[in-house]
Amino acid sequence: MVVWRGALAGVLWLLGCAGALAAGLPDFPALVKRNAGSVVNISSIGKLAAATEPAADDNSDDGDEDASPDAADALGTGLVIAADGWLLTNRHVIADAEDIVVRLPDRRELPARVIGTDERTDLALLKIDADGLQPATVGRADALEVGEWVLAIGSPFGFEQSVTAGIVSAKGRSLPSEPYVAYIQTDVPINPGNSGGPLINLRGEVIGINSQIYSQTGGYMGLSFAIPIETAMDVARQLRDSGHVSRGWLGVLVQPLTRDLAESFGLASPRGALVSRVFPDGPAAAAGLRTGDVITRFDSHEIDLSTALPPLVGATGVDRRVELAIMRGGKPQTLAVQIAALPDNEPPVASTEPVVTSERPLDRLGLRVAPVPPELRRQLGIPEGGVLVEQVDNSRAARAGLRQGDVLGMLNGAQIRDPDAFDRTLEDLPAGRAIALLVLRRSGPAYLALRVP
Repeated sequence: MVVWRGALAGVLWLLGCAGALAAGLPDFPALVKRNAGSVVNISSIGKLAAATEPAADDNSDDGDEDASPDAADALGTGLVIAADGWLLTNRHVIADAEDIVVRLPDRRELPARVIGTDERTDLALLKIDADGLQPATVGRADALEVGEWVLAIGSPFGFEQSVTAGIVSAKGRSLPSEPYVAYIQTDVPINPGNSGGPLINLRGEVIGINSQIYSQTGGYMGLSFAIPIETAMDVARQLRDSGHVSRGWLGVLVQPLTRDLAESFGLASPRGALVSRVFPDGPAAAAGLRTGDVITRFDSHEIDLSTALPPLVGATGVDRRVELAIMRGGKPQTLAVQIAALPDNEPPVASTEPVVTSERPLDRLGLRVAPVPPELRRQLGIPEGGVLVEQVDNSRAARAGLRQGDVLGMLNGAQIRDPDAFDRTLEDLPAGRAIALLVLRRSGPAYLALRVP
């Protein structure tokens, strides 16, 4: 009897919690009714080489034997942004498409033409010949807070007007595919076909365009990413007005600061964006920025993480002058820089397999270094200086990430011109202290932190 009463009490408690939870949930039906009229389904016919999303039966052995081997359907979602037929979607939904068909909420199907695309943000602007459409109500992604409820409408696997909900997991995420977008991360279930659809806040405003998922299976795994609506609308405006998108360019490569790297640069905390390369003809070089500087503020924006800098620079108008706050040698400085236009192709960094050219003994770091071969120097774009790492033993250097074929450009803040200069600098390194090594490799320059044995 006591057990029964305890179980009954538990059931009543659970029911009470469920009721309270239900009473506190957002009014999802109202949000859907407000926004469903702005969401369209997009079908495109293109070559198999097009960047199409996987279909629901990708793992199936069944198929249409009469289907053309040269064409494939791409299904996605689009958002109405103007009543006279302007639509936003993801570029990969319509990439290389020969025909694009837009299905409206009232079941009309209309052909669409591509006004322009932007590969860096994976966005495309489409136009259909229609009037009286329901444009989306646009909000502000920068006003979002982590933990806030959000809702998505799309066509996962071709199922139109599907609705899912979740919360904002993080803001300002930088993905390897595009450092110039500060993505919104959510746990909203997103699957192939949702791409290009809206992410909606509790006020019924579109605050993002669902774009990517992180997945090891091809399906939803709890990590979804949306392009902030401010970025998307700016891209749409530029594509409509000029057919292309221009972005600001500072002319640097940056990387995160670790605790050891911060110590090696004389900083109290690992805050800011560490400059690992300054392009010779870029705005940063003209302003006097150097490799090893740490950018702590860009214009009026504090830089805590290196990933915050590229989106800010990209959103800055070309030819605008901004102030940079930096740390150099542990001391604060300010520089004025005039932002240039981001080149279509930033200078590439290439590498080749090293050739062993010396029989030098291993040094105190567990390295064997040699002069940089002329061909490697040319491919890496190193006019002078540096040493080639020919061998790394199982030492702290290897554990710090140094590997054979790397080129060392700086050691503890000192430029390395040749192996002899490297030896002299090595002799003066203080034991037990964290030092920074500037490493040049195919993926680009990077600082590594190493404690001297």
